[in-house]
Amino acid sequence: MGTISPTPEKLQAFMTAVPDDTPLVMINLLKYREEAAYPPEYEGKPCSGREAYQTYSAAAIGYVTAANGRVLWLGQVQLGLIAPEEENWDDALLVEYPSKQAFLQMFANPEYHTITVHRTAALEDSRLLVTISQTSQL
Repeated sequence: MGTISPTPEKLQAFMTAVPDDTPLVMINLLKYREEAAYPPEYEGKPCSGREAYQTYSAAAIGYVTAANGRVLWLGQVQLGLIAPEEENWDDALLVEYPSKQAFLQMFANPEYHTITVHRTAALEDSRLLVTISQTSQL
């Protein structure tokens, strides 16, 4: 099974390593399950991992927007040109937040956590990379 949720240690590192009040772009790499793996108590109809993630995304966008975040880009991964052979992703998603506090506010919202059942069911593996702009160094 892949990595689909941050560990407490990674969240702590995020809180201490990422500067306050600096805009962030989260790079999401997504690998969907062929069939969504909902818990036994879930009463929805069976669907693919991609469909489950679309259900999650449709609800998550409201929480992202409420945190003053925005989706910058979503694309289907075609090829890992510089990547290990075993590392294959279905989609890449870029989401911008105005600060780590904005992201943490969204992430800590109990209502947000009710929709993550769809994300968990959808994903076989994922990566969430936290980036801050360095365009002045290009």
